[in-house]
Amino acid sequence: MAAELALELSVTERRAGADVALAQALTTRLPETFAAFRRGEIDAFKARMVFEPTIALSDEMARQVDAIVSARLAGKNPSSLRAAVNRVVQKVDAEGYERRSRARRRDRNVCLIHQDETMSTLLCDLPVEQASAIYTSLDQEARRLRRGGEDRTLDQLRADVLVDRLLNRARGGSGITPVIYVYLDLLTLAGLNEDPAELAGTGTIPAWLGRELAAEPGSVWRRIITEPDTGQVLSVGRTRYRPPAALADLVQARDRECAHPGCHRPSQYSDIDHTRDFATGGHTAEENLGPRCRRHHRLKDEPGWTCTSMSGGEGTITTPTGRVYATKPPPLHESRMTGSAGDARAGHEAAA
Repeated sequence: MAAELALELSVTERRAGADVALAQALTTRLPETFAAFRRGEIDAFKARMVFEPTIALSDEMARQVDAIVSARLAGKNPSSLRAAVNRVVQKVDAEGYERRSRARRRDRNVCLIHQDETMSTLLCDLPVEQASAIYTSLDQEARRLRRGGEDRTLDQLRADVLVDRLLNRARGGSGITPVIYVYLDLLTLAGLNEDPAELAGTGTIPAWLGRELAAEPGSVWRRIITEPDTGQVLSVGRTRYRPPAALADLVQARDRECAHPGCHRPSQYSDIDHTRDFATGGHTAEENLGPRCRRHHRLKDEPGWTCTSMSGGEGTITTPTGRVYATKPPPLHESRMTGSAGDARAGHEAAA
């Protein structure tokens, strides 16, 4: 349901799923909160502050919490309201709260969220004592550097110290080299125009940043041939790769992201999937292949979901209720056919 609703509303599946879950809870498990919402005493965001801490509770316990906090809804900002609900949850379900706390610590993770204007947010879900210790360590080092005459702010220093520690450790101790995929055309690389570059999984970035990343020591360039009128990828240069690997390279460069609408998982970290399954006669050819993250690879095979594809990455997705959505990878650059002959020829080559 969340996957189909996300396509219809053009939102993420996470957002659609959260909205469906909130609606279900308000109309079944949290009647007092729902009543306050309908009266206009709280908005949807504050209703979510009651809902989220009660997700793991039984219906009976959720109603107990709902009844207790109903008199505490007015006059609280969202963070204060959530803290109040959490305190009630701990009293109503003390054993469950302890069990969930231990389980949450096993679910520690790191998440990358891309923002606008060349910035991203790196989120870490960590045990509270570890997260507090890390922040304190970063803060202490930042303040030490600040006393040494640094003109960077404390926020900048804390961020820079974190980056230095993580990347130096990766390059030095473990032998892991961080890999990102950047796409920019030859004219932009040469500084002859300022067309945006593209960072896989993020979207467009300024030309100056694309050139900086391309000039980093150790950067590897690959030749990509594009159709000048449409900007779509036609071929990926290869040397030692066998044809199957070259075909995978072509599909990854053509789409750059998961082929499912709204999913921004970079194609290099997705499965190269047969739109029509190989077992049912689907060919291992460009027009029948597309990158799909593991989640949407599995979704495609769920009952009621069908996909089609053709050359250039275009295709359709049909949902269980019969809605049809077109898919098409964005071009690597705008049409060059309206420019000069030299521009058109140069448009055939792109650097990645």
